[in-house]
Amino acid sequence: MNNNTSLSTEDYQKKMQRRKEIQEKRVAEASTEKGLIIVNTGNGKGKTTAALGMVMRSLGHGFRVAIIQFIKGAWEPAEKAVFSHWDKQLEFYAMGEGFTWETQDRERDIQKAREAWEKGLSFIRNPDYQLVLLDEINVALKLGYLDVQTLLTGLSEKPENTHVILTGRGAPSELIEVADLVTEMKLIKHPFKEQGVKAQAGIEF
Repeated sequence: MNNNTSLSTEDYQKKMQRRKEIQEKRVAEASTEKGLIIVNTGNGKGKTTAALGMVMRSLGHGFRVAIIQFIKGAWEPAEKAVFSHWDKQLEFYAMGEGFTWETQDRERDIQKAREAWEKGLSFIRNPDYQLVLLDEINVALKLGYLDVQTLLTGLSEKPENTHVILTGRGAPSELIEVADLVTEMKLIKHPFKEQGVKAQAGIEF
């Protein structure tokens, strides 16, 4: 039972006032501004979608943004078409050639992942870009296409106020350790696995 439902109006107002004071104190004390390393990982759906929400926010603030897609490039996702309206603020590179079971060429996958990393690193180092999204880079790390230490060294070179988002399941512990914000998407149910529902426009791509 919700404890708030048994409170009188006066007691509820007092409780909310105390909560408001605590929250305002926390906000006042959180005065530091810095660029964040953000990791969206886990087996659940929504890692890229959440990151693209931050991209939209940044564009709304007039910031310059770069998106580098590892693995997914062959899909030519609908997001790329939508973001074309912000071509003066946004650089978007879909540099993978599809999922590993489709490409079936490990050496070429490694080559494409390293090319994508070099492109991403050029934006990470560029102070003109306030947000850089490395989409599905965690998968490239997990598969051994990229070296974790190389990634960490690159992240250490970012300007103080630049945010970097790294998505994909299987984020390595070393990355999680240095990240400022880590979210794990937990899979509860999935229509493809449990009902045989195919990937649908507007939902998966």
